[in-house]
Amino acid sequence: QVQLVESGGGLVQAGASLRLSCAASGRTGGIFDMGWFRQAPGKEREFVSSIARNGGSTTYADSVKGRFTISRDNAKNTVYLQMNSLKSEDTAVYYCAAKIFATSYNKWGQGTQVTVSS
Repeated sequence: QVQLVESGGGLVQAGASLRLSCAASGRTGGIFDMGWFRQAPGKEREFVSSIARNGGSTTYADSVKGRFTISRDNAKNTVYLQMNSLKSEDTAVYYCAAKIFATSYNKWGQGTQVTVSS
């Protein structure tokens, strides 16, 4: 079993930065891609960013491109999401996800709240 635990959320003003972390524990050897998703109140969960196992390939939603940066430290089994120039529309619960011996995300964290005040 793999567990994913997010941290780093909080309340910030527009224009500020936050760094989210997602620590994986358990049988982490089968983790392939990892990603971040978010869900705002009354909206569906949406993709934010992903990173390949070796960190060599990253993808971003258009809404965060140029402001967010995803990275991972496989030695620490941790993936990060550096969020700069935050906007009120970035307010959401952010979820970490992993592909474990799979081509789709099949493990999710519990989420961390990010609130950006304008």
